[in-house]
Amino acid sequence: MTLEKKLIFLVDDDALYLKFLEIEFSENNQYEIKTFATGELCLENMSLNPDIVVLDYHLNGVDESAINGLQTLDLIKKENFQVSVIILSSQDKIEVAVNCMKHKAFDYIVKSETAPLRLQKAIATIFKNQELEKTLKWYMEMM
Repeated sequence: MTLEKKLIFLVDDDALYLKFLEIEFSENNQYEIKTFATGELCLENMSLNPDIVVLDYHLNGVDESAINGLQTLDLIKKENFQVSVIILSSQDKIEVAVNCMKHKAFDYIVKSETAPLRLQKAIATIFKNQELEKTLKWYMEMM
């Protein structure tokens, strides 16, 4: 029996941080990783149906004409409300985190030395929730 790999999109305009995340998650052979430097590129590939999108808050830091992370989040949710989006940011302000949650982000993680661990835990939680939802749906159909 072959386990289907979970597709994770990593979106960050900081090329070094994006590569760091890609290496961090490529070590887990349960994941297929796709990386994007802009929200626009991420949105162009949403037809691949990612399980999770990890999205930088400031996606327009390099190219000011690019859409930012919050705009990208809104467009992702408009296209596919079910996909879980985690916002990753250097912004350490509670109002920014709260605003992201209001826009339907699953979690908000501040870029720090603990960010990769927190990100892995959030991703594991999302996949565990998805499995519980499948089981519950199956159970409800059997009734």
